[in-house]
Amino acid sequence: MRRVYHMLSKAAYESLPPGPYRHPSLETEGFVHCSNRDQVAWAANKFYAGELDMVVLTLDANCLGVLLKDEDPGCGRLFPHVYGPIERDAILGAQPLRRDGAGHWEFPRIE
Repeated sequence: MRRVYHMLSKAAYESLPPGPYRHPSLETEGFVHCSNRDQVAWAANKFYAGELDMVVLTLDANCLGVLLKDEDPGCGRLFPHVYGPIERDAILGAQPLRRDGAGHWEFPRIE
């Protein structure tokens, strides 16, 4: 089973309302940004270096179906984008993102 990952702040995760997950980027950009496993730490350090607490949602790509598209945002690498709300049954779990001894985000294999 393919899994993709979506990061959000711990505060945002803890305040999620019931129902499908709608990240604000769905309204502003038309999709929800996600990463493949090997892209999580890179993306976290590039876009969320200043955040204090982050959570990573593990998503079942099969449940996302046609809403999931792999696209190059202009950096020469493909990233998964979800073009619609994420149904709760597509969320396999959530785990905190941790920092290494140098203060960089890392994404250990826990699954």
